[in-house]
Amino acid sequence: MLKHRVTTCLVNFFIAAIMGLLLRYAFISGSIFNYKYLMHAHSHVAMLGWVYLMLFTFYVHYFVPEKSQRYSSLFWTTQAAVIGMMLSFPLQGYAAVSISFSTLHIFCSYVFVYRIWKDMYIHNPIIKTLVRASLIFLLVSTIGVWCLGPAVGLLGQASAFYQIAIQFFLHFQFNGWFLIAVIAILFHKLKIKPSKDTHLFLRFLIFSTVVTFALPIQWFANHPLLYWFNGLGILLQLIALYYFIQIVKSPLKVKISQPSNSLNILYRFSLMCLLIKIVLQTLSIIPAFSSTVYEHHNFVIGFIHLTMLGVVSGFLFAFLFQSKIISINVLSKLGVSLFLLGIISTELILFSQGALWYLEQGMLPHYFSILFIASILLPLGILILLISYKTQHYYGTKTIKTTRRFKTVKP
Repeated sequence: MLKHRVTTCLVNFFIAAIMGLLLRYAFISGSIFNYKYLMHAHSHVAMLGWVYLMLFTFYVHYFVPEKSQRYSSLFWTTQAAVIGMMLSFPLQGYAAVSISFSTLHIFCSYVFVYRIWKDMYIHNPIIKTLVRASLIFLLVSTIGVWCLGPAVGLLGQASAFYQIAIQFFLHFQFNGWFLIAVIAILFHKLKIKPSKDTHLFLRFLIFSTVVTFALPIQWFANHPLLYWFNGLGILLQLIALYYFIQIVKSPLKVKISQPSNSLNILYRFSLMCLLIKIVLQTLSIIPAFSSTVYEHHNFVIGFIHLTMLGVVSGFLFAFLFQSKIISINVLSKLGVSLFLLGIISTELILFSQGALWYLEQGMLPHYFSILFIASILLPLGILILLISYKTQHYYGTKTIKTTRRFKTVKP
C-alpha cells in the first residue's frame, strides 16, 4: 500500500511539473489554453496532490501504529478529488465542478486531521506537539478558502478582503501545515529528544508563524502597525532558526556522514533553501523591499518555488531516500541531480530577471526561452526518480517471487 501511495504522489508531482512547463512555454509560442485556468490546476495539483498526500503518507506510516482500512479509503478519496481538480481547473477555472472537488478535498482533510489526532501514538512530546500544531494550521488555513465566496459576493475579486483570504490560506498552508509537518518528520527521523532548546524552538516557531501573517496583510491593507507586527514575527523566526540549528546540527552530521551521498546533498540543499527563505523574509522588514517583492511577479513566483520545491519537496525526497523507500542508485541519483539543478537554475533566472526589472534594466536576452529550457529539468528529474522507484519495486518483487519458488522446490 505504501508503494502505491508514493507512486501516486510522484505521478501527481510529475503532472504538476508538466503543467508548470506548459505555463512557461506559453510565453514563447503563445497559449492554446487558458493560462489562468492551467495555473490554478498547476498550483492545486502541486500543493494538494504532491505535498499534502506525501505528508498524509508519511504521517500514517510513522505515527499511526495500527493501520486502518479507513486511511486507504481516505487516501484514494482525496486522490479522486485531486484528479477532479486536475481535469476541471484547466477547462473552467474556478467554477462549479472544480469548486466541488476542492470542497471535497477540504472535507477529506478534516477527516484526516480527526483520524490522525485520534489514532497517532507518539512517545516523544516535542514531535507530538509539532504534529498537532501542523494539523491545527491545516485546519486554520481552510478558513481563508471559506472566506472567498463571501468576499466575491460582497466586495468582488479585486477587493482587499478577497486577496487577504487567499494569502491567509497560502501562508498557513506553506508556513504552518507544510513546513511544521516537515520539521516534525525531520525530528522523528533524527530522533530528537525533548530539551529546553526544543521547547523554546517550538514556541518561537508557532508564534512567528502566526505573527508573520502581518506581511501579506500589509500588501493590501497598509498600516504602520503591521510593519511592527511583521518585524516582531521576523525576530521570533530568527530566534527559532537559531534553536533549530542547535537542535539538528549534531544528529544531522551523524545521518549524512558521507560527503558525496545523495541524502547528504538533499538535506544540505533543503536546509540552505530554508535559510535563504528566512533571509528573504527578514529583508521584508524594509518597506521598500517588501513593496518590490509584491510588485514584481518574478520575486513572488521565485519565493513560492523556493519554499515548495527547495524546502518542502527537498525534505520530502530526503525522507524517501533516508527511509530507503527510494533506493540510492545511479538512476535515482541522476533524477535528484536534474531536479536540484532545475530548481537552482530556474530560481537564479527568476530572481535575476526580477532584479533587472527593479533596476529598470530591461530583460535578459532570450529570457523566456532560457527559463523554459531550465524548467525542463524539473519534470525530467521527477520522471527519472519515478522510473527508478518503479524499477526497484519491479525487480524486488520478481526476486521475492523467484526466491519463494526455489524454496518450494523439494530436493
